[in-house]
Amino acid sequence: MPNQVVVVPHDVRWAEMFAAEAQRVSAALGANVTAVHHIGSTAIPGICAKPILDLLVEVIDVNAIDACNGEMEKLRYEPRGEFGIPGRRFFRKDDAVGMRTHHVHAFAAGSDQVVRHLAFRDFLNANEDWARQYSELKQTLARSSGGCIERYMDGKDAFIRQIDELAAQG
Repeated sequence: MPNQVVVVPHDVRWAEMFAAEAQRVSAALGANVTAVHHIGSTAIPGICAKPILDLLVEVIDVNAIDACNGEMEKLRYEPRGEFGIPGRRFFRKDDAVGMRTHHVHAFAAGSDQVVRHLAFRDFLNANEDWARQYSELKQTLARSSGGCIERYMDGKDAFIRQIDELAAQG
């Protein structure tokens, strides 16, 4: 069933898969790109994750990304515009059978969203106990959500907000 909630053990290949995809995405988006970061649970070694790579792309001008939609489509990404977050450009990519494989989140370099996402990732990478708790929560929610992504996401919300607060404190 496409895009059902599946959480798997960490795969050491995710880092190298990110690096290869980051090069392709950076080339498609051009000179506007200032940095590409690996975010999300696949960027946190040792924790379980949905096997979807999240790329955070920092750009000079987020509005200029729209002109690159055709290049992203050549890489099989679906442009989704802001997709619920003002100041973002979002792309998603599925494999040949319709399973989601990648998300690209583009924001203006140094924006609050960039800072928040990187702080979350860095906090969990530096705090093994919190990372373990997050991994366990994700596994429990994947089992109890009945495959419903909304229930899974809603179940993570309070924990994510807690980590965001802790990460913001330094």
